[in-house]
Amino acid sequence: MNKPDIISNLAEKLAVEKTAVERVLSAFEELVIETLKKGEEISLTGFGTFSAKHRSARMGVNPQNPSVKIEIKAVTVPKFKAGKTLKDSLKK
Repeated sequence: MNKPDIISNLAEKLAVEKTAVERVLSAFEELVIETLKKGEEISLTGFGTFSAKHRSARMGVNPQNPSVKIEIKAVTVPKFKAGKTLKDSLKK
């Protein structure tokens, strides 16, 4: 399911216009990005937690030429940890 599908399904489920759902979804995306940039996390009880994780710099191997070492720069990446309700719903 992609973003337009999510918007359509939510609009139908909530009986609201697609534009309203699109604004809410965009605002949620912006909120998650801003919060993660601050180094904070967002927890939706039962669903899961969004956080940012720092990966330190390390040495890697060039897949096209395994004898050549390359430096992989440090980076901050998004992380999602599923909550109990989400995990349990997928087990059934």
